[in-house]
Amino acid sequence: QVQLVESGGGLVQPGGSLRLSCAASGSIFAIYDMGWYRQAPGKQRELVAVIARTGSTNYADSVKGRFTISRDNAQNTVYLQMNGLKPEDTAVYFCNGAVRPIGTISTRNYWGQGTQVTVSS
Repeated sequence: QVQLVESGGGLVQPGGSLRLSCAASGSIFAIYDMGWYRQAPGKQRELVAVIARTGSTNYADSVKGRFTISRDNAQNTVYLQMNGLKPEDTAVYFCNGAVRPIGTISTRNYWGQGTQVTVSS
């Protein structure tokens, strides 16, 4: 079965940096768009950044200029480099991928389990 697994979260002071990674595994024919979402306590899940297979990217205004999304298609992995972290970045970060499994002609969204990012002094 297709699985996405995030790693790299943790506790960091304001102004610090973290690099998140998400590796997809299983019977995968192709992965199209990949993205990072986050959800803080009491708030809705929001899109942080998305990257297409071609490398085209889009970012939420709140993270533009601080975060960078990238991907390695050969490894089915997406990354999120987070610099200049702020307390308001504290959330559980989820990886998402539009995946076409082997043997199918359909594409569906798969989610990782989430990784906690806490920015606090």
